[in-house]
Amino acid sequence: MNKIAIYTITSALHDKDAIDKASKEFLDSLSIAYTLHGDDFTTYGQSPLNLIYVRTGGAEGIFKTLLPQLRQQSHGTFYLLTSGQSNSLAASIEILSYLEQNGLRGEILHGTPPYLTERITRLMQVEAARHELTGLRLGVIGKPSDWLIASQPDVDKLHAHGIDLIDVPMQELLDAFQEAPHDCGEGFDPASTPAAVQSAINDAWRIYHALKSIILDRNLQGITLRCFDLLTSVHNTGCLALAQLNSEGIVASCEGDIPALLSMAIAQALTGLTGFQANPSRIDITTGEMILAHCTIPFNMVDKYDLLTHFESGIGVGIRGYMPEGPVTIFKTSGDLKRHFTAQGELLENLQLPNLCRTQQRIKLENPADAAYFLTHPIGNHHIVIPGHCKQMLDELMQDFK
Repeated sequence: MNKIAIYTITSALHDKDAIDKASKEFLDSLSIAYTLHGDDFTTYGQSPLNLIYVRTGGAEGIFKTLLPQLRQQSHGTFYLLTSGQSNSLAASIEILSYLEQNGLRGEILHGTPPYLTERITRLMQVEAARHELTGLRLGVIGKPSDWLIASQPDVDKLHAHGIDLIDVPMQELLDAFQEAPHDCGEGFDPASTPAAVQSAINDAWRIYHALKSIILDRNLQGITLRCFDLLTSVHNTGCLALAQLNSEGIVASCEGDIPALLSMAIAQALTGLTGFQANPSRIDITTGEMILAHCTIPFNMVDKYDLLTHFESGIGVGIRGYMPEGPVTIFKTSGDLKRHFTAQGELLENLQLPNLCRTQQRIKLENPADAAYFLTHPIGNHHIVIPGHCKQMLDELMQDFK
């Protein structure tokens, strides 16, 4: 079945044959693949994107009658498609006004075929991402780190949106680590890797295999790891493991940071990449330039990487990744999904400063005024850097979580 489902409402006052002919010409002008359901709304809400094609004027009463059924089948935005013929736009405006009077969201899709094609394609990406997020099982291994005092989730709110958090004791990971193979890191380290790091790579890979076994056993789509506990328990870090999991499309955040995990899951659903979880380290409020840094980054987001030690501890394996310069989006959602931040910018340079975490990025925000957010109204510490400009789609995706 096509992912775009189109349903129609039509006034009986109009000539059916003429409306059918005009409708086919209009839909054929759009470069989209769709399934046409006509006036049978029994499957409404089952496709990622459901459009209501208001074909004629006089259809307002039909929509009002259908609305109780439609609200039960879908709780998102109502998208009203109009060709601009037979008073369909006028009817759509009346319907949208009625939706807003009743506290419901809607949007009229109206314009030239190229505009409608672009807009519907973008909506398809957003709605497909929203569907992908429904049913997520995310593991919290070892509880959030003690310093994440402002990064607690709303478990009930997340569950209402189809996202469940699964608590996994740290001991379960340690037991799985003991069962992991001892020869799983051979041939991985670049020739330039320092000797101290080479000796730690095998156990860093064992952490990956231990995490992977938990993910498979518990049917998880992502995890967040209280990784600093590994420094004392196995004298290593989770940086390499998290980088590899994210590269495989398994969302994985550091330090037990659940809002960061949610942000990365949203980025993954929308763009196919989880993004780089990073600490804002320096900000120039006047220019909008900032440096973000952390000791891990997904391997599939970089052109090259170096394996170093973990910054704070000086042990284990940390990653210095070099992401391609160019457009980026910085994103973060709160633990109840009610609030989020997005800002577009440009990755200007990958840095190698001695006093910050290993992967370092100098980014200039498109709107320098956005930098004030970090100093006046931030959503926790970690933020997610996503390649490309996707602010509009992220903002649209987050609407239904409010």
